[in-house]
Amino acid sequence: MTRPSVPVPTRDELRKHLCEARIAGDVATPRDNNLRSYRRVVTGDEYAGFGLDLDPDWTFAQVLEVMAERCGVSPDDLITHGPDTIDPDRTIDALDDAAELIARAAADRARVIVATGHPAGLLPVHLAVVAGLRTAGCTVLTPAAGWRYEEWRRHGEEYREIRYVADVAMVSNRGELCHTHSAYPMRAMLDDLERAGEPPPDLVVADHGWAGAGATVVGFADSNDPALFLGAEEGKVAVVVPLDDNVAPHLYEPMTAYLLDKSGI
Repeated sequence: MTRPSVPVPTRDELRKHLCEARIAGDVATPRDNNLRSYRRVVTGDEYAGFGLDLDPDWTFAQVLEVMAERCGVSPDDLITHGPDTIDPDRTIDALDDAAELIARAAADRARVIVATGHPAGLLPVHLAVVAGLRTAGCTVLTPAAGWRYEEWRRHGEEYREIRYVADVAMVSNRGELCHTHSAYPMRAMLDDLERAGEPPPDLVVADHGWAGAGATVVGFADSNDPALFLGAEEGKVAVVVPLDDNVAPHLYEPMTAYLLDKSGI
């Protein structure tokens, strides 16, 4: 069952749920983790950049300002530890914007890619979106299935491969579905389409490095994922939905119901 089993919430009900589930509001992602990620993207760290060709002149202060405006973290650079925040109204506003793009893709029967670097968290959201788009007549693309690469982990290199679950792309290590920030799999998928003489997708719905696609992208991003927000600021990502991207999967159901209802899928 890919569709959420809960009623569609009103905006006020959704705001309340986001805060209670800590998808937004006072989130679990700590302040020091956020700030460390902002510094990493400023230094040009490829893994933190999610494959986006970002302006190299971003400063830490500017990144913090963007994250305060687009995500709702504290703008005070003197706050370096403790909890941080995501503004639930920014989350819902971005869901509304995402719904417009998804609705347009459904109406146009667009070619779409849906992918996640958080199979233990956001996967149910993506499964519901891909099912709705497929039902609407969209062509769901699944290029480069089985493509393999090596990704550095704390204990050394691991082989990863692109694997699809109900047409949602993710990476796997010997059958285990894996968390990843890497942009390499999405690059491989786009290269595979190009080799086949096909154009890029009309819409990508994704998170982490899967969202650095160079196409019309709806991305989901945590407060420690500044690259997508900077990409939106530079016009390289269409919509970024700020949220804690790794709460228990069932907690995303009201948000998913809201997004599907707004999208008409």
